[in-house]
Amino acid sequence: MKETASDLTRISKYISLILRHKPEVIGIELDPHGWAEVNALLAGVGRRYAIDRALLEEIVRTDDKQRYAFSADGTKIRANQGHSIPVDVELPVSDPPETLYHGTAARFSASIEAEGLLPKSRLYVHLSSDAETAEKVGRRHGKPVIYLVSAGQMRRDGYLFYLSANGVWLTRTVPARYLQKFDGEAAGGSAPAAGSRDTV
Repeated sequence: MKETASDLTRISKYISLILRHKPEVIGIELDPHGWAEVNALLAGVGRRYAIDRALLEEIVRTDDKQRYAFSADGTKIRANQGHSIPVDVELPVSDPPETLYHGTAARFSASIEAEGLLPKSRLYVHLSSDAETAEKVGRRHGKPVIYLVSAGQMRRDGYLFYLSANGVWLTRTVPARYLQKFDGEAAGGSAPAAGSRDTV
């Protein structure tokens, strides 16, 4: 029986839980770089969902955010980013564009404007390269708000940035002084007009 889109989403979310947060739920361990043995993952997930190598490959290939990657020889799999457990996914330090974006829910604005962006349960703060993507991320959590991050200035000030395999920018923290808030709709991924920015 062919799996539906909702079946694939359900299995993908379970794999995300395992590879980012709780490998122990299926009795496996990740290596220091976040890799899991594909056969061990299939055996563990298979106790809850019907899955084989072909289905796993379909999930990896069709994931809209490209969350997962296979090793070069295809024997291992890992999440590209988003871990809450300490792993080193071997990302090289990269020079970011001058401006990056962070989308979140408006209810978090007060703490962000006081403390900056913190990784909370994750290892890194996640940043988008365009405002449209940031807005979509924010909408998942409630009424969205977008922050513009002065990433170029942060890099010149010594902060490190990493670019994940699926295009998400990562950094350890973003102090409030590098943030500007945009109140309104971001259209087409372009930067908001200068008159609509409020410095945090």
